Amino acid sequence: MAKYDVYGLGNALVDIECEVSVEVLQNLGVDKGVMTLLEEADQQRIIDHLSNYSLKRGCGGSAANTLIAVSQFGGKSCYSCKVANDEPGQFYLDDLIRCGVATNLQQHQPEAGVTGKCLVFVTPDADRTMNTFLGISGRFSEAELLPDAIANSAYTYIEGYLVTSPDAKAAAIKARDMAKAAGQKVSLTLSDFNMVSFFKDGLLEMIGSGLDLIFANESEALKMAETEDMSAAIEHMKTLATCFAITRGPQGSLIYDGQQVLEIAPTPVQAIDTVGAGDMYAGAVLYGITNGMSYTEAGQLGSVAAAKLVASLGPRMPTDVTRSLLTAVKTDSKG
Repeated sequence: MAKYDVYGLGNALVDIECEVSVEVLQNLGVDKGVMTLLEEADQQRIIDHLSNYSLKRGCGGSAANTLIAVSQFGGKSCYSCKVANDEPGQFYLDDLIRCGVATNLQQHQPEAGVTGKCLVFVTPDADRTMNTFLGISGRFSEAELLPDAIANSAYTYIEGYLVTSPDAKAAAIKARDMAKAAGQKVSLTLSDFNMVSFFKDGLLEMIGSGLDLIFANESEALKMAETEDMSAAIEHMKTLATCFAITRGPQGSLIYDGQQVLEIAPTPVQAIDTVGAGDMYAGAVLYGITNGMSYTEAGQLGSVAAAKLVASLGPRMPTDVTRSLLTAVKTDSKG
């Protein structure tokens, strides 16, 4: 039996979340609705401009949010990342451990440098915009991998954002190959429309001859297939992975379980903040399929969990709230 349900690798970023108007983004020259990489000085300039705003801090990065979700549902997760030996780095490690996620940071002494930060802007339309300075996380490499954890995890989960760094991309490919060699499964999230737009070839390198499970939202899946037709995108995704999940916001999601496309109904909700919704969905699905749920049940859990998440601020919920969703889904699936 695997030691971990999911082992993940991704960028370790201290999230700094702030509610702003669309006009503020325009005034700051920030592109709305996507993730943009910044230099430290440019990010600090924006932070200085936000001195009168309430800022909320937490350990983040897409894959970290997913692995925290797996842990909160009751699964076993492990995360490889890179932080510096500064206060934000220590904060990040402490927060991960508090969330029940094992990490290479418990084994690897952090180096001198600056821990990455992600400014997360939430606008009144519940959209999320991210400005990221990777810091030392941009030097993530094979040195941060835990081969034993990879070999003993039911799934290795790769964050698509790693494609922006040659060393990180190489580490992702190495982790993929280690997992496959150990007879374990590999999953990838495409992460962001900009990743598919500007780093598609790199993502295809990470996918290689095909993965077991890919997560994407609708715009990412369409861009990956270079089409406007969802049916064509689905057929293209079948060439990249045995199974996949495509989130469609208020329209719910689609899961291809290797044989058929399952339509997962949306959970109606008034969205306040969509930060982390895709990460939560992936965490719920990964928890579900590694803990005895069918793809339909896992998809339903993902739908319910993502809806619950977007109804409040922040990329994660208290553990007791997350865990309570299991009962609701299990009850529904029996009804």
